[in-house]
Parts: sequence; structure tokens; C-alpha cells
Amino acid sequence: MSDAITTDILILGTGGAGLMAALHAYWRDPGQKVLLVSKGMLGKSGCTRMVQGGYNVALAATDSVQAHFEDTVRGGGFLNNQELAWTLVEDAPRIVRELENRIGCLFDRAPDGRIHQKAFAGQSSDRTVHVGDLTGIEIMSRLRDQVFACGIPCLENTRGLELLLSADGSRVVGAELLDIQSGKFITVKSKAVILATGAGPLMYQRSACAQEKAADGIAMAFRAGAHLMDMEMVQFHPTGLVVPGSRLNGALLEEGLRGAGAHLFNGKGERYMERYDPEKMERSTRDRVSRAAYVEIMAGRGTENGGVHIDVTHLGAEFVEKNFTGMRDRCLRIGYDLARERVEVAPTAHFNMGGIRINRDGHTNLEGLFAAGEDSSGVHGANRLGGNGVAESTVFGARVGDHVADWVKAARLDDPHRDQIASARAVADRFLERAGGENPFLLREELGQLMWGKVGIVRNGPDLTTALAEIAVLRQRAADAAAPGGRLFNLGWQQALDLRNLLTASDLIARNALGREESRGAHHRSDFEQADNSRWLCNLCLRRDGTAVKSWTEPVKLDRLRP
Repeated sequence: MSDAITTDILILGTGGAGLMAALHAYWRDPGQKVLLVSKGMLGKSGCTRMVQGGYNVALAATDSVQAHFEDTVRGGGFLNNQELAWTLVEDAPRIVRELENRIGCLFDRAPDGRIHQKAFAGQSSDRTVHVGDLTGIEIMSRLRDQVFACGIPCLENTRGLELLLSADGSRVVGAELLDIQSGKFITVKSKAVILATGAGPLMYQRSACAQEKAADGIAMAFRAGAHLMDMEMVQFHPTGLVVPGSRLNGALLEEGLRGAGAHLFNGKGERYMERYDPEKMERSTRDRVSRAAYVEIMAGRGTENGGVHIDVTHLGAEFVEKNFTGMRDRCLRIGYDLARERVEVAPTAHFNMGGIRINRDGHTNLEGLFAAGEDSSGVHGANRLGGNGVAESTVFGARVGDHVADWVKAARLDDPHRDQIASARAVADRFLERAGGENPFLLREELGQLMWGKVGIVRNGPDLTTALAEIAVLRQRAADAAAPGGRLFNLGWQQALDLRNLLTASDLIARNALGREESRGAHHRSDFEQADNSRWLCNLCLRRDGTAVKSWTEPVKLDRLRP
């Protein structure tokens, strides 16, 4: 059961990066054929639509691109690729205006008619553009409308299995896909592939990401030979809901609450951030606030369910109801009134700063393969500032779309290696063909507990060494998992395929975390408590080397700003 499709540009992922890339490629050259692939529903899946807070951009006369850049690099522990960070802040004002004037987003306005910008943690100015606390839904709805208007085709409920290489292995020439509903394989031949699947640290037991994410793009790129970077840098958001036994466990209460003046209290009623960042308090960066909550909980000062409390009641119920409608509604679903009482929260895995190495136009080391958004690395360094995520997706999605539309004009359309297609299908089918085997859902739970306990917010060498060994055992067990029930919308089969990619990414995260013997940004080693610029002001890189993993370091280029 299979189909075959030929296109000029194949885009895997339909969040902010994927849809901006598709629109810009189409607008640049409507004659090029663009095909979108969504693991869920177009405009209804992925993490961009879940963005509550907003979009960082220097618009005010009192702000500047330079200040935004310095906040981004300092927040990233100087591990950022400064060319990429500068591209983000320099392009953001133009892209925000495009989102309003061409794409149709209606951002909140200030009384004087200008775009309203609110405070976010880690920012030296109020620079976060938003639509209440439902910014992502507005952006994704308007992007989807434009995709429909342009007639750009999309394969929905379809996942990527493998990137396909040319017969000589020199370039990426397409991808093998799987229709989740029918179980049918689809081979797509293309001149260029753009990865925009959104990564997502769903390998942790508490995560704020869209549930269909599984680090698919990163895993596929690694298997194809792409270079990865900074995989140890996993961001934990400090305020995920604590809802034991619910799918809402880990769902975010966004940065804007702390920007507006929220207070955090431990289980003893102490405003504990005084101990960790007395100057910025709750407006400190995500890595510091997450680590502070973790330390309080581990020291026995957490709540009964292993969390802390966030409190915005002092801001007034009317203010909270008006400005944080989405979050209040989310809390009401679990029995809390955010406007009138404290809500239990805890750190939750949120974002991968690491990923595929790119340049400012999305090129990877593999000819024909490009990446944008959370699949890529370098923009945020060791820690992403809240509000810089959707900015990255739209800025680099637009750049990559423009560039690839020009690049494919001189590119050839090669046939993929036939053996690779057969191999990708055989690897996927083995879970269906196995009469007995382990349950992929239970294995996924084991992985979540392992990563949370040994490769989480605070790490150490012995735990990381143990984690690598346990991940290797889990990979063997997962390869023998069974997913009976046939091809049609088999969720066990999809879980087994997700688990394969999550284990690949987990191994790379743990490897780099063991290799980086210092604490910087989101990466904290209890056995190496301090940052060490003399040894570790460098990026940790990885690539596949046969069945092994090759690692190396490269010094950070401090082109514009030095520590």
C-alpha cells in the first residue's frame, strides 16, 4: 500500500515555521510546487497555536534591536550563534508588520493606537506583542487562512518516517511518509526538504508540548547524516499546571503572569525567589526560576503534589479576567480560579534549544535539506527567552521559504535510493508484524521517568552515565515492541514510531549533558555548579558515524557581544 508524489519543495511541519516557509516560497515564486505535511490537522496541531504569551520585537522608541539582541545572548549564556540571534531581532519588526498587514493578525493595541507590548521575564523593555493570552491561536488561524487562499496543498494526519537520499548518498531528495489514518506509505520526491516539525521534549514525564510531537525532525535528520548542536539544552518552563493523572498535567501558565507581577510561593508560604534572584525575583529567566522551584520541591518545601504556588490575586480579579482569559479558563477546568486563588504549578519540559545546525537561510550540512524553528539550533543558545520562540518560527520560516524558492530553481530532481524506501517501510512495519512484544505506551512512561529523574533540571555525571546505559536498553526493548490491530489509525503503532524517535533524541541529549562539565543556562550540573568560559564557551556538536555517534566541540563566535 503506497503512493508516490513529486514536488519542488516538501515542508514537514505546519506550525509557525512551516506555514511561513510555505507562504513565502509561494509568494516568491507561485510557479514552484510546494507540499505541506502535517502530523495532525492543518492549523490545529503543533505548539505555535499553544503560544499564550506573545512575540518579542523591538518597536518602541525606548527600545532597540541592539537591546533585544543583548537580552537574547545574555539570556542564552553566550552560547548563541550570534549571527542567527542578530537575524532574529533584526527581522522581527518587519515580520510583525507582515503578520498584521499581509497575513491579517489583529494584535492588541495600546490606547494611542500603537501595538501593545507587555513585560516578559528576561527582557529589558516591554517588547512582547500579543493577542490577550491567546496569541498563538490568532497567528496560526491567519496563517492557515492564507495557506487556504493560496491553494497550497497539505497532507494532514501524515507523519515523516525517513528522509530519502540520492542513490550516491550526496543529497536529500525527498521523504518517506505514512498516512496515519489509512496506514498507507507515501514516497515524496522533491528538490528540497524543509524540516519544521517543532521538535518538542516529550521524552520527559511532564511536558507542555503538543502531544503529537516526538522529535521526529531531529531524529530523521540525525539518521540521514545532519549535524546537530547543543542537544543538552532543554528548557523547563517554571509554571506548568500540576494535575496528577490528567493530560493537562504540565500545561503552561505563561510568562506574562510573571511579567505582570505574579508571585511564587513554596508549600510553606515563602516567596522563595528572594533566595535565588533577589533583584529580578519572579521576572528572572526561565532556567533560574525552574531550578529554584526544583530545589524548593526537592528540599521538602513543595506542595503536597510536588509543586509550588503561583499567585496573581494581588493584581485584582478584574485585571486577571481581562488580560489572562485563556489561562483563567484553563485553570477553571481543573477546579481553580486563577483570578481569586493560588494555583499549583511545577517546572515542565517545554522547548529544545538544541537541534539541527543551520545558517541564517536554513541550510544544513546536507545538500537539499533545510530547517527552521525548533528543529534547528543556535538562535537561543543555552536558554530561550519567553516570547522569542514564535518570533524565531516566523522569522526563520519566512527566510527559509524565500531562500529555498530561489535555490530550487537551479536544483535537480533526483530519484531516491530504492533500498532506503524499502528499509524505511520495513522498520515501520515490523511493529505490526510482531505477534508478541512489549507495550510501547508503557515503555514511553519508563522513558519519561528516566529522563525526568536523571537527565532533568539538575544533572550529575553518575546519573547521566546510568541514563545512557538505560536508554540503550530501552532502545532494544522498544525495537521489539508490538502494535497489533492493523494499519488503520493504529495508535499503538504511532506510539512505537514516536518512541523510536524520542529515544534517539534522548540519547543525544544525555550524551551532550554528560559531555558538558559546567552549568550554563538550562543545563545545570550539581557536580559542576559554575559556568566555565575558559573551557566551555563552545557548542557541542554531534553526527551519526555508521552505528556510532561522533561528537566534537566548536568555539562560539563572539562576533557582536562578549561576556
